[in-house]
Amino acid sequence: MKKIIIFSLLFMSLYSCKDDDKIEAEISKIETNVTVERFDRAFANAKPEDLSELKNAFPFLFSRNIPDDFWIERMRDTNQLHLNAATHEKFGDFKQETHEIRSLFQHLKYYDKTFKEPRIITLTNFVNYREKLIVTDTIVLIAIDNYLGSDHEIYSGIQRYLADNMTPSQIVVDMAKAYSEQQIFQLQKKTLLDEMIYFGKQLYFKDVMIPFKTDAEKIGYRPEQLEFAKANEAMIWTEFVENEMLYDTDSSLPARFIADAPFSKFYLELDSQTPGRLGQYIGWQIVRAYMENNDTSLKEMLQTDAVDIFNKSNYKPPK
Repeated sequence: MKKIIIFSLLFMSLYSCKDDDKIEAEISKIETNVTVERFDRAFANAKPEDLSELKNAFPFLFSRNIPDDFWIERMRDTNQLHLNAATHEKFGDFKQETHEIRSLFQHLKYYDKTFKEPRIITLTNFVNYREKLIVTDTIVLIAIDNYLGSDHEIYSGIQRYLADNMTPSQIVVDMAKAYSEQQIFQLQKKTLLDEMIYFGKQLYFKDVMIPFKTDAEKIGYRPEQLEFAKANEAMIWTEFVENEMLYDTDSSLPARFIADAPFSKFYLELDSQTPGRLGQYIGWQIVRAYMENNDTSLKEMLQTDAVDIFNKSNYKPPK
C-alpha cells in the first residue's frame, strides 16, 4: 500500500511538472514590448544646454518648483559623477535586466489579460534604498544606483542585511513584489498570521511571475539562509504555535519576524544564526500548501482572507 501511495505521488508530481512546462512554453511565445529608457545615461551625458531637451522628454522627473540651476549644479556634483560612473560600469547595456523584465511582463500578460506594458525609466536617487523603484499602471522608475552589488564600495555604510539585496538580480524581484501589492487584498493585518499570509501571497506571486528566479532570490536570502529556513521549518513553526503567536496582535511581532532585520528574534540562543523575516518564509509555505490543496486561481487566492487560507491549507512543516 505504501509503495502505491509513493508511486501515485510521484506520478502526480511528474504530471504537474509537465503541465507547468506547457504553461511556460505558452508564456514564452507571448509578444511584449519592453523598452528601457536610460534617463541615468542621458543625464550623465548631458551638458547644461541640453537641460531643456531632457525636461521635455521626462517632464515628470523635473519639479516646476526646482530651478534649472539646481539641475545644472547636479550635473557637476562629485557624488553624482561617481554614481554615473558606477551605474555605467555595472549595467552597460542593461541587457540581462531587460530580458528578465520582459519575462515578468509575459507572465503578467498571461495571468492578467488587461495588463499593458508601462514605460520603464532608469535613474539614480543618491542610493535612497528605501525607494528603489516605483511601479504604476503606466510607468516604472528604477533607481539603479540601489542595485550595484552587495559588496560595492558605495554601500560600505549600509547594514549587510540590506546591502545583500542591492544587486542587479533583485530588480525584477522588487518589480514583481510591487505588482503583487497592487493585486493583494486583505481586510486587515492585525495578527502575526495576517502578516505572514500577506507576505506569503507576495512570495507565491513571485513563484508564478518570476519562476526563473531561485527561492533564495525571491525572498531575498543568501543560499545558506534559505537552507537554514528549510532545515528548521518545523522548529520555527513549533515556536509560533506553542507560544501562541499566530493570532496575537502584539505590535512587536511583525518587527521580530516579518520586517527586514539581520536576524529573527525568538529570544533564543540560536537567534544570531537565523535570517530575518522567518515569518514571511512560513507564510509562503502556508500559501503554497493552500494552492496545492485547493482548486483556486492565483487571482482568487490573492483576494482570500488570511484565516481562510490558513484553515484550508492543511499546512504541516516537513519533519
